[in-house]
This record gives sequence, structure tokens and C-alpha cells, in this order.
Amino acid sequence: MSETPEQIIRIAAKGDGVTASGRFAWGAAPGDTLLPDGTLIPGPHHVTPPCRHFGRCGGCQLQQLDEESLADFVAARVSNASASQELGAEVVTPPHLSPPRSRRRASLRAESAQGRVVIGYREAKSHRLVEITECWVLDPAIVAVLPALRKLLIAVSAGRGGGKGKHSHAKLAADVEITCTDQGLDIGVKGLTAEGLAATEALLDFARDHALARLTLDQGYGGETVWEPEPATVTLGGVAVTLPPGSFLQATRDGEAALVDAAREWLSGCAAVADLFAGLGTFAFALAGPHTKVLAVEAARDASNACKAAAARVQAPVTALHRDLFRNPLMPEELNRFGGVVIDPPRAGARDQIERIAASAVPRVVYISCNPSSWARDAALLIEAGYRLAELRPVGQFRWSTHVELASLFVR
Repeated sequence: MSETPEQIIRIAAKGDGVTASGRFAWGAAPGDTLLPDGTLIPGPHHVTPPCRHFGRCGGCQLQQLDEESLADFVAARVSNASASQELGAEVVTPPHLSPPRSRRRASLRAESAQGRVVIGYREAKSHRLVEITECWVLDPAIVAVLPALRKLLIAVSAGRGGGKGKHSHAKLAADVEITCTDQGLDIGVKGLTAEGLAATEALLDFARDHALARLTLDQGYGGETVWEPEPATVTLGGVAVTLPPGSFLQATRDGEAALVDAAREWLSGCAAVADLFAGLGTFAFALAGPHTKVLAVEAARDASNACKAAAARVQAPVTALHRDLFRNPLMPEELNRFGGVVIDPPRAGARDQIERIAASAVPRVVYISCNPSSWARDAALLIEAGYRLAELRPVGQFRWSTHVELASLFVR
């Protein structure tokens, strides 16, 4: 152990502060002083975390950072990944940070304990739940519905034992997904059993009272829609697209706009664009226009069908293709029809599809990634094939977390 005070010089990938000698300290900011006994003396970039749950809740790791050091962390994660593969980025823009209270979807856990229901996030490195009474990350509408949702879960789970005045004491353990849609909140609960007329009425009353867009219940046999007055939609590129339960959506509208704006700018003028891992059409509808046709390729059938239906309804020049790009990537001869490609794969990247792009003649490739490490490995294949990394844009839409995204442009 060091016998002298040391300064925190950077924040590591998992959120710990690091000194020049390699000592780590959780909750530190650059410029803090780490004493030999592990005590931290706050420096000029250390701020008071705004949320009362910070330090227990595992959702955030970096609320102690001021805006400057938070931006530096996001930029460094992306720049370091690029440098690790010697990608030679020609331009790296300042990072885009989504504002507080802007996240439009949440994956929460609900569990019963001693007659209470707790809804929240896990503690860091623990199975214990932290009951969320405030959240500086989530859209306020999500946080506002949680107290009523707790009461609903208590009422429904307490009635599981059936009639004769008996109440079930079986413990509740449910997963809760909440998403902001055009029509209001979409709430999905998995692991809750609702038996009898009283439970059904309680669910319907809750949905009606809170003007939900949709309420879905999975009692172990797949999701069943309990309430949906009209189809729940999200607006993508100005087009309302039906949102199948559980479909992928960018975490914030703000972060989505930053990523979409990059793709739109970089692929401007392309007569034909392939949108790979297209989902509901986040990029496809933004890129499509009078002079641009888009092929939207997606493996999830419900998302692909939603994209197809929306395109048909508004007569957008978007063709939705249901195809698993991991098992059946687009081949070079298929890709050569396009002036540009946008690819937004899952966290593991898309090596097989990138290899086909590298072997193609596509002049512009926009790679969107939620994992700088897998992105860098894939990007190295493009560089080796003769592409150059013309621009790199870090995006921190998961504010105060170590999760970082990026948009990148490869040209040749």
C-alpha cells in the first residue's frame, strides 16, 4: 500500500478512479486525493451526487463527476478503443451527453418482503434491491407511476391464493419493463400471476387511471396484453411505428437524435442505403426520402413487420427485410448495390457481416455501436480492407454510467 497521498488521474472503464501508481478508488473524480488509508479528499472535479440512492443503487457509477470530467470519460472510452486497434480516426468530435431525467425506458425488478413490494435496481455487486423513490436518469413519468404500481402489485399478488378469505403468502418476484411511447407509458410485468375477477379489475383500473398506452402481463406463458386502447407507437424519423412489447429502442430521444443526425449527415446524397440490424427503423425512416431508398434488414420478425407496416402506411421508400444477419449476412454482391450502409449491431458486434462489407465496394459505412471494444475489433477489419475512419462521435446517452455509445464514418 502506498504510504503517501496520491492524485486520481483518470477514471477507468468500470468507473473507478485510478492513480499514477495503479491504485483504484470507487467514487473518485480526477483531481481527488487518495490517502494511504483509502480516504478520498475531493478535488475540483468532484461534485455532490444529486440522487439520494447513489452509492447503493447499481444503476449509476459516475454521479460524482462534473460535466467536464464526465465528458472526458465518455470521450476517452471511445478514443482509447480506437487507439487500441490503431484505427487512425481523422476527426474525433466532442462527446454528446444526454441530459438528466431523459431515459425513456427502464428495466426494473419487483420483489415482496414482509408484506411490502420493492421496485428498483440491484445494489452494485449484490442481489439486494434498492427501492427507487427518485431517479435522476429516468423520465419523470416513469418514476411518478412507481408508487401506484407498488400498490397494484401488492393487491394482485396478495389475491393469488383464491377464495374463502385466504391470502397467498407466496413471494413476488417480477421483472418490470416501462417504456415511454407516443400514447403514454407501456408497462410490461413478467412473473406476476393475476387470478380472478378482482385482480383483472385492479389491472384495468390501474391502466385506465394512469392513462397507460399498454399493460402487458407474462404469467409464464408469454406476454398477454391486458390493456391497449390503441396501438402503442414510437415516432421514428417522423413516422409513427407500432412498438411490439419488448422491442429495442434507443435509451433516450436525445441520444437517438445525435446518432441519427450523424448517419443522416454522413449518408446524405446516397440513392440507396442498407440499414443493417435495423430494428423498428430508427435510422431507416430518418434516411429515407425523395432521393433515397432504404433496405431495412432485421432478424426480429415483430420489429421487421412493424417497420414494414409503417413504411406501407406512409408510403415511405423503405423496404423491410426479415433476415438474421448473424446466420445469413448480406454478401458483397448484395451490398454493392448501395451507396452507403448503416450498421447498428448488438453489443458483441457483427464480425461476419463486417467481413462481407469489407469485401464489398460500398463507399460509405456508418457504424453505430454501444460497445467501443467490439466496435474497434470490427473496425480494424474495415481499415485493413482499405477504409479510413473519417469521423468518430462519442455519445453518452446513458448518463452517469460506464455504458458509452458512438457513431463512426468509414469511407474509401
